[in-house]
Amino acid sequence: MYAITIPEPGGPEALVWDEVPDPVPAEGEVLVEVVASAVNRADLLQRQGLYNPPSGASPYPGLECSGRVAAVGPGVFGWAVGDEVCALLSGGGYAQKVAVPAGQLLPVPTGLDVRQAAALPEVTCTVWSNVFMVAHLRPGETLLVHGGSSGIGTMAIQLAKAVGAKVAVTAGTKEKLDFCAELGADILINYREQDFVEEIKQATGGAGPDVILDNMGAKYLDRNVRALAVNGRLAIIGMQGGIKAELNIATLLNKRAAISATSLRARPLAEKAAIVAAVREHVWPLIDAGHVRPVVDRELPMSDAAGAHRVLEESSHIGKVLLVAP
Repeated sequence: MYAITIPEPGGPEALVWDEVPDPVPAEGEVLVEVVASAVNRADLLQRQGLYNPPSGASPYPGLECSGRVAAVGPGVFGWAVGDEVCALLSGGGYAQKVAVPAGQLLPVPTGLDVRQAAALPEVTCTVWSNVFMVAHLRPGETLLVHGGSSGIGTMAIQLAKAVGAKVAVTAGTKEKLDFCAELGADILINYREQDFVEEIKQATGGAGPDVILDNMGAKYLDRNVRALAVNGRLAIIGMQGGIKAELNIATLLNKRAAISATSLRARPLAEKAAIVAAVREHVWPLIDAGHVRPVVDRELPMSDAAGAHRVLEESSHIGKVLLVAP
């Protein structure tokens, strides 16, 4: 098969479409013939040599994919050759084939083609696990999503609205904020021109958001804590704004607030399978019913993964960038 390899860390040009050995499904795994994958910020870090795959995972980038079951390994039940699926991966999505633990497979939702489904696994699992399983967003509460026009952001808006929450977003352009509003966002904050702490406080009558989904990390830590409502929950899922920051514990104590930080890739198989099962139970019916949809900015050939990485680095996209396998 062919896959995107990284012979040496570097810029987008470090991504090489090359012939590699076919994967073989092990006990409990399914071999998927990939139709499409999607690009995530973590892939850019892996390309730069800053985020290596977990032990035993595929060395090729790609944390999600969609396609068709090509073979079923020993001990797998409930999946058959030819099934259209999408999958959460620890790596290997930028390839024509990938071996996937059966617990990380999801059926392609009703009404979507198999290509579109590649935009779903990472964002649905990240949002559901952090916003709902960890931060316990409830109907009537307010969620603040940083990067509302990203793949994560566009999914978080839709899922929060689907359960009856109010949604605030930050984004850097009017075009992105307008798109967030179309998805249902109630409070729109241009982080280039406005102080999100002041804006969210004003929009919530001084209370602040009950839950914040944050992809920035260190840069926003102090402001996020200051913005939180009493009993608020801050869920950190990224570090685009750095990894080290000071934290005022007194502010956290006074608000009786909580901070969580999670990633999906290195979790044990059982934990990932539990998240995937929860997504299938709670999110898939919303997609099947047309209440939630993937947002795809563009599709590029998988051999042009470098071009897709440049799009993410420019941050001009809205939603997900897909890579389509030949």
